Amino acid sequence: MAPGAAAAGAASRSLKLFVGNIPWTVGHRELRNYFAQFGKVSWAQVIFDRRTGLSKGYGFVSYQKPSALENLDKKQKHVLEQSPIFYQQSD
Repeated sequence: MAPGAAAAGAASRSLKLFVGNIPWTVGHRELRNYFAQFGKVSWAQVIFDRRTGLSKGYGFVSYQKPSALENLDKKQKHVLEQSPIFYQQSD
């Protein structure tokens, strides 16, 4: 892929990410702090079960600039509190 093509593709993609396999010990702040190393985070939210108060193991992160997605994609493996996590762009 040509260098300019990656930037053009990132501009058209959503800046919101679904994040899965989040350890139950991770809260909103830890999620935001991890993803902030790749760019300015607009918001980060871990989803918790209303009944039990425990993490459901997934959440969402939103970036302000597409360049953050490029930085995120450069790293092959993402680990949060010794657990591999994954992400995908969402609408």
